[in-house]
Amino acid sequence: MKKILVIGYVWPEPCSSAAGSRMHELLVLFRAQGWQVTFASAAALSEHRADLRALEIPEVAITLNCDSFDAMVAALQPDLVLFDRFFTEEQFAWRVERAWPNALRVLDTSDLHSLREARQQLLKNTQQACANEADKQQVGAVEANAEALYAAMAGSDTAQREIAAIYRSDLTLMISSFEMQLLQIQFGVPAAQLQHCTLMLMPSDTAQPGFAEREHFISIGNFRHAPNWDSVLWLKHALWPLIRQRLPQAQLHVYGAYPPPKATALHNARQGFHVLGWADDAHRVMSQARVCLAPLRFGAGIKGKLADAMACGTPSVTTAIGSEGMHGELPWGGARVATAAAFADAAVALYDDASHWQRAQQRGSAILAAHFDRDAQGTLLIERLHRLFEQRDELRRQNFVGAMLRHHLHKSSQYMSQWIAAKNR
Repeated sequence: MKKILVIGYVWPEPCSSAAGSRMHELLVLFRAQGWQVTFASAAALSEHRADLRALEIPEVAITLNCDSFDAMVAALQPDLVLFDRFFTEEQFAWRVERAWPNALRVLDTSDLHSLREARQQLLKNTQQACANEADKQQVGAVEANAEALYAAMAGSDTAQREIAAIYRSDLTLMISSFEMQLLQIQFGVPAAQLQHCTLMLMPSDTAQPGFAEREHFISIGNFRHAPNWDSVLWLKHALWPLIRQRLPQAQLHVYGAYPPPKATALHNARQGFHVLGWADDAHRVMSQARVCLAPLRFGAGIKGKLADAMACGTPSVTTAIGSEGMHGELPWGGARVATAAAFADAAVALYDDASHWQRAQQRGSAILAAHFDRDAQGTLLIERLHRLFEQRDELRRQNFVGAMLRHHLHKSSQYMSQWIAAKNR
């Protein structure tokens, strides 16, 4: 029986974010193999975290910059250690290698942080030329191509740290096909070090409400995630007023975990703009809505809200960034637009036209079947991990760049961590 240690920056919250849902999918998959799984984190326990006891997964609290972690790893002797962020790999991978070098070290990026930051900066650069806040909110989504994104990313500290972590790892799980291509073509990362593993969704076993049974628009996303907060601002100041002009009775329900006061202050029932915060059951509220609005001007990875929308039979209006890496050559299950005017046109058309809405719903179902099948995705990942277990030593010999980066990391981050640990004692 394989022993898996998962090290999380936070405890998994599948109902709060796509990253939390993704982690929960991986834990369920590993347990389905009969593997022994332990989840460890230095974060404080959260009220919305998954019930890992139901999966028979022990929770282990760990401490940063503390040799007690090394002792825990040496006692556990894991076959594989999974890191949920590149900075989690920075903090703990060298300790894993020192305490139990036989363990495979696998990184799950969820999304490329450096890509998200680069797009956010490109948006800010455009907005800086605007005369006032109102004009800033009229700026559309970032549309930079791969070459322009590389130019924006290559010099950043985050990109250099993140891609170094990818090289140091035995394998990196990539959720987005676009990011796979970006890493291989623009950054030269060998394909042998990457595994495309998108969201693994369970098909719905219940009939979805039809067009006439649904009402209202919905927007959903964790407010702590910068692209989601920006999308709420774009909705509030530019997009929703255009939609309400044409649909005066329309209502927008904005859901998301951890809404700050600045978000709840946007609530305005007279404008039909309802900031409702946490949703106890995201699929229930998504299934009741007629159209999902996801106006993402920047971001990265796979958008869990849009996968959920398709799973609930809810057509969506989003941007190219929102749909990126999700549908291949298949038509989108709704509309992809870049400007405020086009967004409003698409939202109104989907909300008003039953035939158009039904065609969009069918396209969403086709995308789910082709790209997000749980059994197919899970089988590919487990097969890749078994090959990795068998070929570990050979693959490590071939990864000279990763070995070189680990050597230099151990001379900097390791010694800094050891100094902090000694100082704390």
